[in-house]
Amino acid sequence: MSTENPLVPLIREALASVVDPEIRRPITDLNMVDEITVDESGRAFVRVLLTVSGCPLKTELRESVTEAVQGIEGVSGVHVELGTMSDEQRDALKVQLRNGVPERVIPFAEPGNMTKIIAVASGKGGVGKSSVTVNLALALAARGRNVGLLDADIYGHSIPDMLGVGEARPTPLDDLLLPVPALGIKTISVGMLKPNRSDVIAWRGPILDRALTQLLADVHWGDLDYLLIDLPPGTGDIAMSLGQKLPNADVLVVTTPQPAASEVAERAGTMAGIMQQQVIGVVENMSWLETVCPHCGKSHRVTLFGEGGGRAAANALSKRLGTEVPLLGQIPLDQQVRVGGDDGDPIVLSHPESPAAQALTELAEGLDSRPRGLAGMHLGVTPVAN
Repeated sequence: MSTENPLVPLIREALASVVDPEIRRPITDLNMVDEITVDESGRAFVRVLLTVSGCPLKTELRESVTEAVQGIEGVSGVHVELGTMSDEQRDALKVQLRNGVPERVIPFAEPGNMTKIIAVASGKGGVGKSSVTVNLALALAARGRNVGLLDADIYGHSIPDMLGVGEARPTPLDDLLLPVPALGIKTISVGMLKPNRSDVIAWRGPILDRALTQLLADVHWGDLDYLLIDLPPGTGDIAMSLGQKLPNADVLVVTTPQPAASEVAERAGTMAGIMQQQVIGVVENMSWLETVCPHCGKSHRVTLFGEGGGRAAANALSKRLGTEVPLLGQIPLDQQVRVGGDDGDPIVLSHPESPAAQALTELAEGLDSRPRGLAGMHLGVTPVAN
């Protein structure tokens, strides 16, 4: 009668610390460890099952498994073999990832879901909404939060390039997709699903609605503290669909100082109110430019786009919605915001000491300090009289 090598349970215990880089859960919990054996010389063999054979992060996973096992006293060597799950194993994993519910549902709309959803809106394009969204997501992640970022700007999807993953593709798990890891957050975009970068999206209302449902329900986001959603500018189909699918989402309105931008920003906030979403505040972007005067040598603020637009939008929305809508922050104009977006190196990471990065970080700190819980949320239940 053969007995199990005493190193095997130690290896299994060590592998519990190895987290799948895409699903972000221990590989032992996901039943990815298929076989562990140790020969008489202490050489370990570990077989790990990938969800799909073409997993883009399999090298990282192999290295993590090797590192975890070779640190065990008595192990003289490690050989890691990567296999692929069977159809039955993948089906079981999908049910597990959906917490035992096989049907497609939007997890963030389920009663009791604790993920804080922040939809970032603007009345018009060109106000830096996507830059604010990306940097805010990264600033929240820097505070230790698990953050997902959904690029719902179907026609103008720019989030992948801003995060430096413009060529990345989500890993398919049959009818589920695993979002792309990027700079410490998870992200998904229609731009990642197109066969070619140059392909044009030309969808109308019903198809747009279905696409949004798929990005929310068919993606395994995992356990998130925050899901940020970059909305398209304006008050179109996506904004209405999101209000119906995620009534508990908070809305953050981005504008610039000039009246032309702040007036249309009010419309984006009003749409959120119509959909019974809470407008948590206004962010004024490109508020001023810090420049050194060639005559006196002192630093001055130059208000290139005027002043007061953010405050005006906040006041107008407060009056229109009947609740306080604060001006949460003013972000100065900084060339590095644009450069970081083009290079996939956002300013909160590349130049954290800059005034713009500090303003974005302070915005994240303010949002993260808001109380969390179920108070005031729609729980999907109807009271019944006795």
